[in-house]
Amino acid sequence: MSQSGTFQGKLLALYALVKQSLQGEEIDYTVGSIRKSVVLLAIPMMLEMVMESVFALVDLYFVGHLHNSSYAIQTVGLTESVLTIIYSLAIGISMAATAVVARRIGEKDPVAAAKAGMQALLIALLLNSIISVVGVIKAQEILLLMGASPESARQGTPFMQIMMGSSLFIMLLFLINGIFRGAGNAAIAMKSLWVANLANIILCPIFINGFGPVPAFGLTGAAIATTLGRGLGVFYQIYHLFNGNNTLKVRIGYLIPDLSQIKALVIIAAPAVLQFVIASCSWIFLAQVVATTGGDQGSAGYQVALRLLMFFLLPAWGLSNAASTLVGQNLGARHVQRAEESVLKTAKYNVIFMAAITVLSLVGAHFFVSFFTNDSEVRRIAVQAIQIMSLGYVFYGIGMVLINAFNGAGDTWTPTWVNLGGFWLFQIPFSYFLAKYLNMGPTGVFIAIPVSETTITIVSYILFRKGKWKKVKV
Repeated sequence: MSQSGTFQGKLLALYALVKQSLQGEEIDYTVGSIRKSVVLLAIPMMLEMVMESVFALVDLYFVGHLHNSSYAIQTVGLTESVLTIIYSLAIGISMAATAVVARRIGEKDPVAAAKAGMQALLIALLLNSIISVVGVIKAQEILLLMGASPESARQGTPFMQIMMGSSLFIMLLFLINGIFRGAGNAAIAMKSLWVANLANIILCPIFINGFGPVPAFGLTGAAIATTLGRGLGVFYQIYHLFNGNNTLKVRIGYLIPDLSQIKALVIIAAPAVLQFVIASCSWIFLAQVVATTGGDQGSAGYQVALRLLMFFLLPAWGLSNAASTLVGQNLGARHVQRAEESVLKTAKYNVIFMAAITVLSLVGAHFFVSFFTNDSEVRRIAVQAIQIMSLGYVFYGIGMVLINAFNGAGDTWTPTWVNLGGFWLFQIPFSYFLAKYLNMGPTGVFIAIPVSETTITIVSYILFRKGKWKKVKV
């Protein structure tokens, strides 16, 4: 066969593989090519995470062009930092759901998988109801505590109240997608974010700037649009969860509390939630240090950089999610060696992806930042932050895969202890030392981030090779 024919054949095979991944065909990930399994799961998972990151970028783009945009950018950024607590709970519970659902699917017990998913839903509803009420009542106090100026806090209170009050949609988007991923149906998870983002992109300019009978809500309009978009995404998820056309056959009766199942999920979810709360609190602390040492413009620049950072990191997180599903299902099928090989293969692909993103960030930082703010000082700080933080991207990529491997196996305590040491015992004091004692200000925080993330990845790899995660019972 000629070289052109061989190349054409490879392109056709790649096209067929991409098409299969986007269609969401349910296959057995415990047999066959590991490379194919990783790709089939990774493509929709990466696109799902791209869509999740687009939420904050769309809001940031439109509010960045409002009058007094530094106030608006700071409010969006600080609110997102607080919402990371919601994200932590959602990701933690969804990881427990993914681990249990994947393990039951690997054991060929879809009924038990569906029941576990619904019990996780009950846990999420209870926790979120408490947090959202507190967030609405204490919105302005939270912004001030985060380091916002009195004027930013005053202007941003309605935005914070709407985002916290509607945080149930954030919780459900993460959790239900975690259930689908555990079952191996990453395409539905991806499509739910497409629906949510398309609605947000259309509604943001309408509610921020006004259109026809809709008045201009300014910054508050961004929160309204995002809430409506996420709500539509959740309704899309619920429809597919209950339509009975998937491996998971969900019934209303599965929502009746099962204390033994709830206890089993909580045992897995509690450290998973804690590991992300630990990381989130560290990021909140860093945001506060930047705000107090760099002022409104320093804070706004950092928040722009963080949104761009998350835009690039979330696809890598999506790719690493493939490791979680593959580990869970293969351990359920007692294919331990295949589970380990899946992790290493996924890590290899993530390294390649993050290496490319590192180059893109270093070269294109000025270009990317220019889309989100017209303030020259905010731009300068954002570019500096991106270029410094991007130096650790490759290590971030490896670390994500290892974290998802531990969590997919149900070993949620290992990454929790690693995060506790890496973030609270190292990153926080190190960033504080650089920013305040060495008078480096925001730059010290930017340096502390890749240094601490690299350390966390090295420790995680050592623990992964020890293999305790292979013996966890779920």
